[in-house]
Amino acid sequence: MFDHSKLQAIKEKIVPQAEALLGRSEAMQITAVHAVNNESMNRGLAQNEERIVLGMGCFWGAERKLWNTIGVKVTSVGYAGGYTKNPTYDEVCSGATGHAEVVNVVFDRDKTDLESILKVFWENHNPAQGMKQGNDVGTQYRSAIYITNDDQKGVVEKSLQTYQESLNASGFGHITTDCAVLDVYYFAEEYHQQYLYKNVNGYCGLKGTGVTCTI
Repeated sequence: MFDHSKLQAIKEKIVPQAEALLGRSEAMQITAVHAVNNESMNRGLAQNEERIVLGMGCFWGAERKLWNTIGVKVTSVGYAGGYTKNPTYDEVCSGATGHAEVVNVVFDRDKTDLESILKVFWENHNPAQGMKQGNDVGTQYRSAIYITNDDQKGVVEKSLQTYQESLNASGFGHITTDCAVLDVYYFAEEYHQQYLYKNVNGYCGLKGTGVTCTI
């Protein structure tokens, strides 16, 4: 009989770089037009805009939560934090690329700030679950924050510390969120972009701890 516990143990450990899939030189081809607001998903940033990349488990529900957040201009879903070049969804789900499912978030600093975006991030998933989120198990579902400029580091560190204190007071464990500088962000396939807008009854496993983030 197949041992599912062994498969789960493998999926909860990030693959070493030397063992990761090589990938391919061709980038994922998508229309890059946001299905909800018709914004370009790969345009440059305007002077008043900022970008951060967030992993909250399955990226379908996470993206919907974030595109509906005040001040967010455009979102897309993709893969970050791994080793394989231009990975596919199946490759990421195999655990052989090292990537997390993430949402690329561009927000307007005149209408919101990074602290407010991070409040949405912390409150809408469980960042203390390690390599899973709810019933979704695997390294691709890990909690993650990938910063895109030096100024974001201090804000992220402060918000993490503050939310950890709130979690501690409520009996939750240690935050396991992968916090790092963004290396490469790869777009996910077209059908994943704004998935829950295109599929209104689609799966959404997004669920927070119920603990408020008071940044």
